[in-house]
Amino acid sequence: MKMKYLFASTGFLALLGFIGVFTQEILFLSFFAFAVDLQYFFVKEDEMWETYMCRSAARAFCLGMFTMAVFSFFSFILGSPAGEALVGGLAAGWAAAIAGNAVLVAIYSFSAQRALKEE
Repeated sequence: MKMKYLFASTGFLALLGFIGVFTQEILFLSFFAFAVDLQYFFVKEDEMWETYMCRSAARAFCLGMFTMAVFSFFSFILGSPAGEALVGGLAAGWAAAIAGNAVLVAIYSFSAQRALKEE
């Protein structure tokens, strides 16, 4: 399986946004942001693209784990029950990883486009 199909398949998470449309849970509407990942079905895959996608995913994973640990620790210290601290930490870590990956992919793709224009 090509890497671009793996990255593009995360765009199907946007379908979860329809839960927010048909229910009162408006937080599900944020899943529509994943629709931008569907563009990877049409990207020309090369070594540089694969490198910066993997690099951004690895750094976003580490950011998510660090955020989860810090959020869970401080939530527990501030008096939240252990289960709530863990769930809050998982949610914060997941959100940080998604946001970090999106920002890093944008930075890497803009710098790659700039490098191609300078040649």
